[in-house]
Formats: sequence, structure tokens, C-alpha cells
Amino acid sequence: MAKATTPENDTEPSGNVEHGSQPGNVEMLRREHPTFAPGSADDETGIETKEGAFLERRERRRARREARQADAGAKNAPMAGPGVEALLREEATDEATPKGRETAPAKGGEGRNRRKRAKTSKLNVSPRKAGDPAFPVMPPASAARRKSRHIGLMVSFVLVVFVPLAVAGWYLYTRAADQYASSMGFSVRKEDSTSASEMIGGIIDFGGGGTSDADILYEYIQSQALVEKIDQRIDLRAIYSKPENDWYFSLAPDAPIEDVVRYWRRMVTIYYDGGSGLIETRVLAFTPEDAQVVSQAIMDESSATINQLTSIARNDATKYARNDLKQAEERLKETRANLTQFRARTQIVDPAIDVQGQMGLLTTLQQQLAAALIELDLLRDNTRDGDPRIRQAEQRIDVIRKRIAEERSKFGVGDTGEGNQAYVSLVGEYETLSVDREFAEKTYLAAQANYDAALAEAQRQTRYLAAYTMPTLAESSQYPQRAVLLAVLGLFALGAWSVGALIYYSIRDRR
Repeated sequence: MAKATTPENDTEPSGNVEHGSQPGNVEMLRREHPTFAPGSADDETGIETKEGAFLERRERRRARREARQADAGAKNAPMAGPGVEALLREEATDEATPKGRETAPAKGGEGRNRRKRAKTSKLNVSPRKAGDPAFPVMPPASAARRKSRHIGLMVSFVLVVFVPLAVAGWYLYTRAADQYASSMGFSVRKEDSTSASEMIGGIIDFGGGGTSDADILYEYIQSQALVEKIDQRIDLRAIYSKPENDWYFSLAPDAPIEDVVRYWRRMVTIYYDGGSGLIETRVLAFTPEDAQVVSQAIMDESSATINQLTSIARNDATKYARNDLKQAEERLKETRANLTQFRARTQIVDPAIDVQGQMGLLTTLQQQLAAALIELDLLRDNTRDGDPRIRQAEQRIDVIRKRIAEERSKFGVGDTGEGNQAYVSLVGEYETLSVDREFAEKTYLAAQANYDAALAEAQRQTRYLAAYTMPTLAESSQYPQRAVLLAVLGLFALGAWSVGALIYYSIRDRR
């Protein structure tokens, strides 16, 4: 009986395994398959087939054991190659296959073919000889070959990154015209002289309206209204269309106002500090003189705008006081006109003075009457009755009394009062007109004082443009910043190319 193969004798040298029907193998088959019992010729054929499968499976297991032992002996070595992985997969397949179904007896030529396939298995596993490496030696990898997708990637890099950089560099260094900068700085100040009472009370406005005016000015410098005014003044199209070869950085001579405004915002940069209210501008042009001229035009128009805003604020502040003054003036004119009409109609300049004169006359008549009565009494006491002097004295007394009655009738006093009410009405009308005139005069004086105070307050809060840096004249060109523009363009192109390549490979790997 042949000796069973064990791990100790697995290392015996041998070539490709050729096995026949041997008694030892039959015993091993019986141990593996207890239900196996040899019989007829067909049974002999089945024995040979099962024997070949058994030997093949045994050689596989031995190769796997050797691989495991070698792996345990070299812990620091890399993982086994594809050959060992294939053996492990076959081991898993063999273990998953039931022993009773490993090989079925075949008849005739089919059995012989299976036996032949078992003898000429692709594994051809031989025992490891002395001096053989612990791991299966894989054939060397073939040389790397450039694939079409690699060529496409390089072509895309050239088209997306290199070509735009080359074109941009050629244009910037050969066609782009030099640009000169003119800077200026200013702020909006408010002339606010505070009274002593406000200083004691702490009611002080530290430039309350200046910041708002600076915000307005910041937006105004970028507006189309300012561009149109400056264009009418210095012809912006002629200034910015001088470079004939630089089509990108220059302005077309026949550009519409919308294009001029967009170009203006690109050539004029504004720096505004909202906390301090300082505004600084940088104007670019193709000559130093043009840059300074444009910068000076911006300052002049800004100053005119601030003055206009100040005038509007002054008018708003004095508007109500001015309206009150105008109404008081119209009322005073009306009352004076009414008084003039009264004097022309009544022929009385001042009824009060006329009344005083009439009262003086009446007083005089009263005195004369008293003297005449005294004289009459004396004549009656010292002369005879019928003396002509008594008659004259009586006549004189009658005349004086008649005159007194007439004078009293003018004031509406007397026994009859015929038509005497007219003079009293005139005096009352005059007094009404006089009171209206006095009230109108006082109202006018108050309105005038209020208007003067409002005007003085508005003048104390006058705003003006204070320049701390006048427009400068450049001596050298600092723009366009060619290196910076190329660097930014390169980073952008490289980023776009990288994103595109990643998207392409991500889509390709999902297919």
C-alpha cells in the first residue's frame, strides 16, 4: 500500500504529476469517500477519474499550505502576488463544493477526457525545491505605453492653459499701451459754529451731514450724469481712444454713452472711508497730462455738486421762514393801502389830531362863553335896563352857545345829533385801520427776525469740498500690471482645466 502524502514529504522533488490507478490512491479514495466500492470496468473508469480529481485537489491544498507557511515566515514581506490569490480563491471554491459532488463517474470517452484534463491541469503544481523563493515570482511588468486619453489630456492642457497664457502675454507686452495714474483726495466738511449754550449743554453735531454728503458724492462720481458733464467739458472719447493698436484697453471713438460709463468705472477707481468721510480717487489715462486733467475735472464737478447741495439745504432750512415773511409783508401792504384809501376819501390825515383840535376849539368857546356871561352880569348890575351894551352882550353869548352846540354836534353829542354819527364812524374806522396796520407791522418785524435767524443758521452749516491731495502728475507708467494679469489668468485657466479633467475622468469611470 502506497504511503500517504504528508506535509513532511511534500518537498520531494518531482515533475508534473502523472498518476495512475494505484492501491494507495484507492485507499485514500475510500477514506475520502466511505461509500466508494470498486466493481466493474465502469467502476474502474470512475476510480481513475476520481483518483485524478483527488490528486489534483491534494496538490492544490499542498500549494496553499506552502504559501501560508512562506507568508508566516516572512511577515515583513509584501502580500503575495496574483498566483497565491488565485490559489486562495480555488480553495474557497473547493471547500464550498460538497465532497460527494466533486466528480461524478463518467462513461466512455467522457471519462477519459476528464481524466486527461485532470492529468494536464493548468496548475501543474510541483513541490517547492530547495533554494526556490518563498513567493511565486511573477513575470516583470511590460513597459508603460502612452494611451490616447493621455495625449488628449496633454492637448487639452495646451489649449486651455498654455495657449491663452501665450496669447495674453503677447498682447500685454506688445500691444497694450502704458497707462498713467493721477490720484487725489478730498472730504466734505461742514462749517458749523456752535453757540456757547450748545457747547455747555453738549449739543454738538460732529459732522452730522458731512457723511451723508460724502455718500452722495461717492455715488455721483460713478454716475452717468457726471460722465456726461465731464465729456462735454474735456471730450472723454478723444482722450481714451488714443491708442490705435490697443483695442482691449482703449475706448471706441464712437462709443455710446452706456459704453463710456462702463469704461469710466473701469478707469476711475474710488476709495471711500465711511467712518472718516475721506474719498480718494485714482484716474488712469494713456498720458500723464490726460490723467491729471480728468482728475481735476472730477474735483471741480464734485465741488459744484456740494455747493448745489448746500444751496438746496439752505433753501429748505429757510423756506418756512421766508414764506412767513412774505405773508407778513403782503398783509402790511394791504393794511397800509386801506389806510391810504381812508385818508383820500375822508380828507382826514389823522382823526385823532382832528379830534384834539376840535376839543381845543370847544374848550376855547366854553371859556369865551363863561367870560361873556360874567360881562353880562356886570352890565346888568351897573347899567340901566335897556342899555345897548346889555343887548350886545346877550347876542354875543347866544353866538358862542350856538358855536359850542355846532362843535359838539360833530362829536355826536348834543340835543339833536343830526348827521353827527358820520364823524364818529370815521374815527372808529380809522382806529380799526390803524390797529390792523400796527399788528401787520409787528408781524412783519417778527417774520423778518425769524427769517434772518434761519438764514444765519443755514449759513453756519455751509458744506464745502476740502481737498487734502490735489491731482497728481505721474512720471512713470504703472499700469496695466502685466505680471499680475498673467498670473491671475494662469490660475484661472489651470483651475478650469483641472475641474474639466476631473469631471471627464469621473464620467468615464462611471461608464
